[in-house]
Amino acid sequence: MMQEDADTGAPEASKPFLDLIKDGEKALSTYQEKCDSIDAKYASLKTMAEALGDREFQIFWANLEVLKPSIYTRSPQPVVQPRHRDGQEVQRKASEMLERVLEMDIEADDLHDTLLMVRDDLATSARGVPWVLDNGECLHVDRRDFVHDPARKWKECGWVARRAYMTREAIADRFPDADRTKIKFEEVKKDDADDYKTSRKKASVWEIWHKGRQAVIWVTPDYPEVLEVSDPLVNVKGFFPCPKPAYGTLERGTLKPVPDFVYYRDQVDEINELTARISSLSESLRLKGFYASGTSEVGEAIEAAMKQTDNKAILVPVSSTAALGGGKLSDAIVWLPVDEVAQVITALVQLRKQLIEDVYEITGLSDIMRGATEASETATAQNLKAQYGSVRIRERQNEMVRVARDVIRLKAEIFAEKVPGAELAVMAGMSFPSQMQPVEGEKTVFIEQIDQLLKNERLRPFVLEVESDSTIAPNEEAEKQSRIEFITAMGAFIQQAGAMVAQQPETAPFAAELMKFTAGGFRAGRELGQAIDEFAELVKQKAAEATQNQGPTPQQQEMNQMLQERFAELQEFEKRLDKQARDQNVQLHDAKVTEIQERTNKTLAEIAKIQAEPVQVQ
Repeated sequence: MMQEDADTGAPEASKPFLDLIKDGEKALSTYQEKCDSIDAKYASLKTMAEALGDREFQIFWANLEVLKPSIYTRSPQPVVQPRHRDGQEVQRKASEMLERVLEMDIEADDLHDTLLMVRDDLATSARGVPWVLDNGECLHVDRRDFVHDPARKWKECGWVARRAYMTREAIADRFPDADRTKIKFEEVKKDDADDYKTSRKKASVWEIWHKGRQAVIWVTPDYPEVLEVSDPLVNVKGFFPCPKPAYGTLERGTLKPVPDFVYYRDQVDEINELTARISSLSESLRLKGFYASGTSEVGEAIEAAMKQTDNKAILVPVSSTAALGGGKLSDAIVWLPVDEVAQVITALVQLRKQLIEDVYEITGLSDIMRGATEASETATAQNLKAQYGSVRIRERQNEMVRVARDVIRLKAEIFAEKVPGAELAVMAGMSFPSQMQPVEGEKTVFIEQIDQLLKNERLRPFVLEVESDSTIAPNEEAEKQSRIEFITAMGAFIQQAGAMVAQQPETAPFAAELMKFTAGGFRAGRELGQAIDEFAELVKQKAAEATQNQGPTPQQQEMNQMLQERFAELQEFEKRLDKQARDQNVQLHDAKVTEIQERTNKTLAEIAKIQAEPVQVQ
């Protein structure tokens, strides 16, 4: 709705918010200029399609095509589980339902395609931005369409803004009170690309999320009033509808990204210059010779010999040997020094090769990632190369994992707060009874309980944990090895723990907790977390039933009898002391009282220790 000024009652002016946008754009103007040139270097159809253009070695494009799939390759999968292992059944069911809803939404929303564009921006421009709408849809935001408060760190940002291009019809539908005659509509085109533009004129509208005002403000350039000021439709953690962008290198003390390409652009320029020289010299690397103009017959004979393709035609006729300079062909023709040209080309190729290796050192792309391994290398040596390469890009990988996780968390908050629990259950393909129709004879989780938990925005983060699995293409051999290690470890543990619990059922709780601790160290254990928890609870229950049915052993009966006798003797001793003090009205000395108290405490400690010791069953 339109916001009015509190003092004058007039519509709120848009200038203060447009000034914020200008300040944000100015703070990143150098970054945007550098990124424009980088985009042209990476892929410019107009420049690369020119047949007469300078020859270039496309190492930048090649590096990015190797780097991008190493950073992010596959769609993230949501993982929702109770934050604590001893969570209630309501938390388990709520986690399962929310996880199913997120799985469905990620596929329907095509989140993978959005994250691919975020990844490309991260690899090319050192910043990728996703934006989650209030319906849970996730969008990729172009680097020029995203502006934020020029702060030192993300937590200090007071506002963020996203630019959207809207047609007249969209403006009329979204902002019916706006005067469309005063809004500027123009053709939208890619910078410096006059041939790539839309035929429909659109207005650029900025959506500003202002944390200080806890409001969303909509403005458009050259329009004097704000289009709308409204409360956020969803109260998400951090207020902003976008997570912290996926950042590469940042200029110290700022949120100004520094693209990786600027660190080795000098080497790339030298490589392209050497490539152009090699191309020029290669054009001149042709067999050329000179002969006296009066001996044209010699030139014709040499050209005929060079064009001759018949292997049987060995000799070329010449009318007079005098034309050969006294019978020597070398005296009649002077050849261009192609050997010197070839040597220069060889030197240039070697120099370019060294520069290419320098680029690989700067970027950290290992030999194994580029497929440049030696046949004589062992598998261990190749694995070490792969690990070295992954170390250099691990921070980029972690950034994509974090962004994917934060997007999934935003989606989870939106679904939990806005969508009724019954509708979420339908989306998840699950069925829960209602409290209006209670089920007797069993412990039941009602849909109202789940809905109440999900709608409680203060309690929800403390009981539910929303994560995403790895977004990096898994190494199949490593995954197989991990599963084998998990099965081996759990098999050995269950065999040993089973024998212990069979002899001493009271050790079942300890064995169950130890099993969960062991499984937690494996990825497969996390995937089977709920099943493992249920199995551990079953072990505890069965052990308790076995203990109750078995009853105390003769040894346990004898031990209990002895403890009862010693405790009775101690009580009798204390009674005698009290009676003596009352009958004789004697004040015991403080030291004597302390001694008696110490003896009493010591005896009680011995009893507690005996009770805690397990009884060996014969």
